[in-house]
Amino acid sequence: MQLGAEVLSTDAVVHELYEKNEVKAAVVGRFGSSVAPTGSVDRAAVAERAFATGEDRRWLEALLWPQVGARVAGWRRELGGHSPRPRAGVVEVPLLFEAGMQDLFDATIAVIAPEALRAQRSASRGHRSLDERLARQLTQAEKAERATHVVINDGDLSALEAKLSAVLDMLAS
Repeated sequence: MQLGAEVLSTDAVVHELYEKNEVKAAVVGRFGSSVAPTGSVDRAAVAERAFATGEDRRWLEALLWPQVGARVAGWRRELGGHSPRPRAGVVEVPLLFEAGMQDLFDATIAVIAPEALRAQRSASRGHRSLDERLARQLTQAEKAERATHVVINDGDLSALEAKLSAVLDMLAS
C-alpha cells in the first residue's frame, strides 16, 4: 500500500503474463527462441522485436492488453470487497490512453515530465528502442489533455509522492 492506496502495476501484470505457458509459447512462436533464451521471456528482447514494426507491436498488444484489462477489472472487483476499504485503488498503466483502458477508471492521473528528463530516466533503466517506444506513445501534452488530473514529475521521489498525495486527497473528498 502506497500513500494509503492499494496499487496495481500493469507492468507487473505483464511480467506475470509472460510466465504463463500459453503467453510464453505465443511470444516465442512469433519472435523466436531468442526472446526466451533461458526459458523465461526477456522483456527487453520482446520490446526490441515488437517495436520494430507496427504489425508486431499490434500483435503483442492484441495478445496482452485484453488479459491486462481483465486482470485490472478483477482486481477492482476484489478491492471493492476489502474492509476497511483503502483510501484509493490506483492502477499504474503506462499506455493507458493508447490501450483504450481509461474508461475502466473513475479518474485518471497523467504523471508527466520534461522530455529530456524522461529520456534520461529511461536510459538509466536500460530501456532500449526508446525512439520506437516514444513514437508509439501519445505526447505528454496529449496525455495531460485527456487525463482528469495532471502531476508534473520534475523532482525527486518525495516531491512526486507529495503531489500524488494531494491528488488522492482531492479525489477522496
